[in-house]
Amino acid sequence: MPPDLRVMIVEDQALLAMEVELVLGESGCDVVGCAMDRASAFAIADRERPDLALVDVNLLDGMTGPQIARRLVADHGTAVVFLTANPEQIPEGFAGALGAVAKPFDEHTIRAVVDFARQFIHHRTIGEPPLRFRLAPWLTPPPDRIAPH
Repeated sequence: MPPDLRVMIVEDQALLAMEVELVLGESGCDVVGCAMDRASAFAIADRERPDLALVDVNLLDGMTGPQIARRLVADHGTAVVFLTANPEQIPEGFAGALGAVAKPFDEHTIRAVVDFARQFIHHRTIGEPPLRFRLAPWLTPPPDRIAPH
């Protein structure tokens, strides 16, 4: 079966990026590039137009993950998922990202996150968020009714 998602990895830990790339390939994705900083991420995105980007919040050039996410969403309509060892650094509103996964994570978590993102990208629906995945507030539907006090 041909890959159904074009994915970019933005991660400054080379071994982790390679591990994620392997899992993505096994999950039916075409990894179109790996970047370690903002400039490389923008260059890959402009050239490849990924459907999904897995973006570390804090990279070699500083806390540039949110800037990358905003541009990927605005310029290319790319779905973004943050990967971070520092969940407190995720910007309020998530900079347009679907959500975030805390490091360390395992292969099962990445597969589940990719499946969640795939459903959003292809069908524009929100399935059950995977375990260890923090859903962005902009995707959380309001309650049907407010409970009495």
